[in-house]
Amino acid sequence: MKSLRITGVPEHFNLPWRRVIEKQPFLEEGVELIWIDESRGSGQMNQALRNDETDLALILTESFIQDFQKGNPSKMIGYHVKSPLIWGVHVGGKSSINQISDIQSPHFYISRPGSGSNLMALVLAERESWNAADLSFEVVSNLPGALEAYQRNAEGIFLWEKFTTKPWVDSHELKRIGEVPSPWPCFSIIASDKALKEFDTWIFKLRDLVYQESQYLKANPSQTISEISEKYSLKKEDVTLWFSQTDWAVTKEVNSDEMIKAMKKMLDLGIISEIPNASEFLRVD
Repeated sequence: MKSLRITGVPEHFNLPWRRVIEKQPFLEEGVELIWIDESRGSGQMNQALRNDETDLALILTESFIQDFQKGNPSKMIGYHVKSPLIWGVHVGGKSSINQISDIQSPHFYISRPGSGSNLMALVLAERESWNAADLSFEVVSNLPGALEAYQRNAEGIFLWEKFTTKPWVDSHELKRIGEVPSPWPCFSIIASDKALKEFDTWIFKLRDLVYQESQYLKANPSQTISEISEKYSLKKEDVTLWFSQTDWAVTKEVNSDEMIKAMKKMLDLGIISEIPNASEFLRVD
């Protein structure tokens, strides 16, 4: 029996993958699907692909493109979520900061260098006309790490998906002072080159099964909203709003013009140093 490892954040975005993996569609063919939760985000998942600690990962698009340029031996095989990720801009619940314009010296809590929380800080800095050279960063690993950091310094800025953090905003442990959407489709499906050689057929079958599952979930909003609310301990009204803003991919197509536009933006922000040819990092068949 072979094991095909899939890594993703333990968040509601990945419900289609969790549902397909529960069904274990390839057992009779000798392949077991194994899900790995990674709360530390995209930077850590890129490292897991490099270290052969996973075969597939659901990574923020900007984080993978940057890491691919740095030598990540992996390929994008399609989108997972085509809509932007809406990042909440947070400070500690006891912070004196109440709006983004109150920030004088931007100090960011990030999961790790190269993660979405790191790279989206550059997007926010551009929008707010902050000098990138004036930004400072502190690694806190994940959401629990940020909550711990706020016990020491409530003024740090933490960017994280706004519905994931909503329970802590409601409890006033965090204060959301704004939002910043990613200027590109947020989650991509990434497979290591090693896994593509070993699991070639199964990887694309799995991707297409997830697309079918995503189509089903999109077509049955009431059921999907209830399931997410229960599994991820989120309020139904919050999930309803999230669902209305989220577009799971249901086909393998990646629009080349859209991708080039996204990479030009990454280049402008300093996330990448040059625009790679899509044929270098993209494989959808």
